[in-house]
Amino acid sequence: MTKRVLLHVGTPKTGTSYLQDVLFRNRQRLADQGVHYPTERFDGHFLAALDLMRMPWGGLEAQAIGEWDRLAGQVRDLFAIYEQPTVIISHEILATASRSQAGRALESLGLGDPDVEIHLMLSVRDLVRQVPAEWQENVKHRSTLSYARFLGQIRDPERDSRIGSWFWGVQEIPDILHRWGADLPPEHIHLITVPAHGSAKDELWHRFERAFGLRDLDLELGAERSNPSMGVPETALVRRINKAANKQVEPRFYRPLVRELLAHQTLSQRSGSPRLALPPDLHDWVQELSRSWVDEIKVRGYDVIGDVDDLIGAAPVSYADPDHPRERQVAGAAVESIRALLLENARLIEEQERLTGQLHETQDALHRAYLRPTYRLREKIVRRLETSTTGRQAMKAYRRVRGRPEPPHLP
Repeated sequence: MTKRVLLHVGTPKTGTSYLQDVLFRNRQRLADQGVHYPTERFDGHFLAALDLMRMPWGGLEAQAIGEWDRLAGQVRDLFAIYEQPTVIISHEILATASRSQAGRALESLGLGDPDVEIHLMLSVRDLVRQVPAEWQENVKHRSTLSYARFLGQIRDPERDSRIGSWFWGVQEIPDILHRWGADLPPEHIHLITVPAHGSAKDELWHRFERAFGLRDLDLELGAERSNPSMGVPETALVRRINKAANKQVEPRFYRPLVRELLAHQTLSQRSGSPRLALPPDLHDWVQELSRSWVDEIKVRGYDVIGDVDDLIGAAPVSYADPDHPRERQVAGAAVESIRALLLENARLIEEQERLTGQLHETQDALHRAYLRPTYRLREKIVRRLETSTTGRQAMKAYRRVRGRPEPPHLP
């Protein structure tokens, strides 16, 4: 009676948001076919990952307390209910877990139990695309760091900056596999490579299907959540917004307005802009490092879904410096952003007017009810009853019979 856990630990910017969206929206369909994605909210595994690694994240870590143990408990409950379940856990920030954190996670999911198989899943993409993508993710999380400074910090051999330690924590593939897979047999470690640029649009999903055993399942694949990329002028604009507004705009407002409304829903739709790319003078360094990773992966004998040589990455066709973008293109992106904010503001005003109208209608109805003689008589009787112990007990019994809550007791 083999029970399987498919633990997907990253990496960022490899189609993880789309995969998690499909898994979340198809939870019941998957469960009907023996595959379980245990969570009641779309960011449940994210909160569990924050809890496992005790990671601060704009205040969300307070919501995350106890979430990993809760998730691991849900997995054990599924093992107790079903004979041969497959359970999927997925979030890309797990890639940066330390060796001890990974060990704790694996143990809580059943490592060492002869009836439990744990499979480590890692989706990976070439550094030629990952380097600019990681800088853009930093910008979408309020960073004001220039592209040049970002590149300098990830090239620093000490890797002791916040940027450098995070980047290599989620991107150095052999190290991630060692931290998470040291106690697993190589055949239980699976790499899903992101196809090379220009491949069929659905090829990555087909690789996910093969890796997770979803190929023959009837799933709804339309995306509700994704993490789309912006071009050079759009990213430059968001960085300027961060520099101008970070001190005034709290994180709880930044995410829906800047990250979601502007970056994801508006600026990412501008397809005519130059794409972010790796500077040409860094390409040889990236390729040399990537080849060393590919050689190590081949020696270790992991299961690879796709082509491991996709990790080498092709040289960028063109390069536009996001630290010195064309101002006309930035201005065009700014106009689109203003339009989006105006439309959102108009929507919020309409919603406010609708709710204000409902409130006024309710107040008028209450006022009319209060003017009725029977209402004033009932109010007088209640006030008299509340002045005595016997009366209060009678009112309490009446409310209990009618299923009404006790009124608040004011000091």
